[in-house]
Amino acid sequence: MRTRISSKEIEKDFVNKVTEISGQNLLVCYQCGKCSAGCPSVSEMDLLPNQVIRFAQLGMEEDLLASNAYWVCASCLTCNVRCPKGVNIAEIMEALRQINLRKNVDHLPMANITQETRAHLPTIALVGHLRKHTA
Repeated sequence: MRTRISSKEIEKDFVNKVTEISGQNLLVCYQCGKCSAGCPSVSEMDLLPNQVIRFAQLGMEEDLLASNAYWVCASCLTCNVRCPKGVNIAEIMEALRQINLRKNVDHLPMANITQETRAHLPTIALVGHLRKHTA
């Protein structure tokens, strides 16, 4: 994967959106890796927590939102406690979830799920789907 980094990317709305939703200053992180070293979910992530922060710092929205790291994050707050700069990484992970959910992309349309499968889905899955498609 070849990535181009420019000041246009770093100053994108995406960086501002992550900063606004999370309440965190992304530029404070200097990539010490302590968040990744203590993360109990890191073995299931395709990007380490410090890499998530770096991607966010650089405005790499498409690459970051295609990742599974922020979905796998258990929000256990270990990363927050370990960060020497006081960056609340769990809040950044939540901001990324919110940004992705706000895109309102239906990855598995309800019409593609068989009636038999729907009968076994948890009720909250159906309620969540209906809420997503109401104004």
